[in-house]
Amino acid sequence: MNEGRSPAIRVTLMPKDTNVHGTIFGGVLLSHLDLAGAVAARRHCDRMVTVKMTEVVFHEPVFVGDLVSFYADVLRIGNTSITVKVTVEASRHWGAGEATKVTEAEIVYVNVDENRRPVPITRREIAAG
Repeated sequence: MNEGRSPAIRVTLMPKDTNVHGTIFGGVLLSHLDLAGAVAARRHCDRMVTVKMTEVVFHEPVFVGDLVSFYADVLRIGNTSITVKVTVEASRHWGAGEATKVTEAEIVYVNVDENRRPVPITRREIAAG
């Protein structure tokens, strides 16, 4: 799927992250989604806040021990906001098989100053890839 690309973050999820059904709790994935999106936005913003997550889709469950990769791509840069698409893949059995797309989301961040007031984004280049 994302062969040859480096993920924004990669984690192995543990038993403490499971819900009552024995799969990884969605809120744990949301937290990692936000972190991965912020890694991509950081190239353009020095300080940012998360304002919304849209189009969050949980395609497949994530299991304890899965190696989970979060790939982040900047979609749009506005005056003060930046939208990042994060795609999440799980490699089951320590990467012995093909990665499975498990989750994806679009996250909007706003560039802010030290008083948490929106300020224009000045670094606008979007890397190809």
